[in-house]
Amino acid sequence: MGIQMRKFVAAALLAFIAVPAAAVLRVDINSGIAAPMPIAVPAFATPAPAPTAAGSTGDLGRQVAAVIAADLGSSGLFKPLDPAAFTTTVGYGDVTKPNFGAWRTLAAQALLTGAVSVNPDGNITVACYAYDVFTSEELARQGFVTTAAGWRRAAHKCADLVYSRLTGETGYFDTRIVYVSETGPRTKRIKLLALMDQDGANHRFLTNGQNLVLTPRFAPDDQTITYMSYADNRPRIWLYTLGSGVQTALRPASGDFPSMTFAPRFMPGGGSMVFSMSVGGNTDVYRIDLASRKVTRLTSAPGIDTAPSPSPDGSRIVFESDRGGTQQLYVMNADGSGQQRISFGEGRYGTPVWSPRGDTIAFTKIGGGQFRIGIMKTDGSGERLLTSSWQDEGPTWAPNGRVIMFFRTAQGSGATALWTVDLSGQNERKLKTPLDASDPAWSPLLP
Repeated sequence: MGIQMRKFVAAALLAFIAVPAAAVLRVDINSGIAAPMPIAVPAFATPAPAPTAAGSTGDLGRQVAAVIAADLGSSGLFKPLDPAAFTTTVGYGDVTKPNFGAWRTLAAQALLTGAVSVNPDGNITVACYAYDVFTSEELARQGFVTTAAGWRRAAHKCADLVYSRLTGETGYFDTRIVYVSETGPRTKRIKLLALMDQDGANHRFLTNGQNLVLTPRFAPDDQTITYMSYADNRPRIWLYTLGSGVQTALRPASGDFPSMTFAPRFMPGGGSMVFSMSVGGNTDVYRIDLASRKVTRLTSAPGIDTAPSPSPDGSRIVFESDRGGTQQLYVMNADGSGQQRISFGEGRYGTPVWSPRGDTIAFTKIGGGQFRIGIMKTDGSGERLLTSSWQDEGPTWAPNGRVIMFFRTAQGSGATALWTVDLSGQNERKLKTPLDASDPAWSPLLP
């Protein structure tokens, strides 16, 4: 995005203070939305109103707080209090010395305050402070220096700070989503690649819709996207460099693939990719080294082997195959050895994606006239369905492995939209997009 975020510790406002061992405020992340924690996020203060390229520091302070509250509320683990109910404001001098009594009267358990200030070089500093309201103890503090245009990323990082401190898990708010934007009649859909922040902000289209695009996926460095396109009426894999907008077809060292290539996904580290290729009526999983462009065939069973997804350490790959007569999930070692089926429930299974945590695989379950999002352990045990709508498919994991995004097709209209669900299956949220949306992919945390 062209924004360089820097953590900093200042001598005055952000001088380090150790959090006392007695501070035990905690969110049980395994409880879903049973009892979300009430948290107050008042407008961030400013030492003196000052103009920036993105508006005054006073306006930015209000907007930063609103973005943080929306992030935390969307997780289902926090309940941001309505600012209209606040009985006190937080001035610049109150940021490090809050009036805890005023926040206790509102039943807030946690408080997030902060400040926005302008630096001599025109950049801004966004400072964040998290407190336990009932013990009057500081839980965390951190600051970020960014361009004025990068204030939203600073807000997301503040939300990640609170999420991490109070759940013990890595946050996921400072991330992006690439997906397929759809418009037009069902028989003649126009599909474009689109990119946005995880909350729907900073939306932009990457392609013009001239060619059909499918299944975009991020590289581990977040700067390259791979996808399938029907450019020149030939289905094949492409690479899109976000910084330059350059698009290149993926080709082997021999010059080009002999037939259709699809379902691409980067291996950990980004030095190679796995994908499917259809040759002579048989579809198998292949791997290509991006430096040498050497291609290795990983499967050879009769039928369709596709949708490969590697484990976080790159040692294993899950994929779907109909080699046994129905669409099921299989795992294999990264070299193609040790192939074994792991799905044995009723119905069919597709679009598997290995969790960033390494212990779970998400999938689309097809049966009973429904498509639903489910998870299972990597050996196939512990299967659990998270959604129950008419047609949910195409899961992708948040980088912390606690939230899954997917796309839902509305029964009757056929309209598609992006949704998220947490691992409890209780907290579903619809994302706003300009047009219909499908095939989402969640980026790693931004640097």
